[in-house]
Amino acid sequence: MMRLAILGASGHGKVVADAAELSGWQEVCFFDDAWPNLESNGPWTVEGGNAELFARMSGFDGIVVAIGDNRIRRQKQQQLMGLGAKLVTIVHPAAHVSRYALIKAGSVVFANAVVNACAMVGEGSIINTGAVIEHDCQLDAFVHISPNAVLAGGVQIGAGSWIGASASVKQLVEVGKFSVVGMGAVVTRDVPAGTTVIGSPARVLNRKIS
Repeated sequence: MMRLAILGASGHGKVVADAAELSGWQEVCFFDDAWPNLESNGPWTVEGGNAELFARMSGFDGIVVAIGDNRIRRQKQQQLMGLGAKLVTIVHPAAHVSRYALIKAGSVVFANAVVNACAMVGEGSIINTGAVIEHDCQLDAFVHISPNAVLAGGVQIGAGSWIGASASVKQLVEVGKFSVVGMGAVVTRDVPAGTTVIGSPARVLNRKIS
């Protein structure tokens, strides 16, 4: 029996768990530091907190971090990597991932998402429902591409960046690390690191290098 442990009993975690079951994982359970006050996440059980997961890692065939905040997800995944955890990638069966694309460990790809040829998705990233990652896009680690966002060909997304729901990024544009592209924004030029942009065409809301 293939057993999956998910760290982070959140709404996002529910979608990860559902995608995991649909892609062949036979037993899925959660770990979250809200335990023991939190005993379930929808139909799935919460069996402990971080410490319990660390103690029981060898009993699972795979582990994935289901925390929406990019920075916290990075922290937790790197901690697990340091402990030798078997981090896995979850791809919903209704997603299309080209055989010539690369999805690195700890990432999740949800229903109706598309990752086209020669695209690369860095470790611990979220490709959310209906998002499109076109050919030759390069996504660094721990990014979140929100539902129905579209990255045209050759876009580069820096580590820790977040692309809002239904946003679109023009081909060959670079979005710097730890940047935020607001919901529905249309990005037609490069976005410097640590910058938040909104609107159509996208304009700078604020900038904070991290």
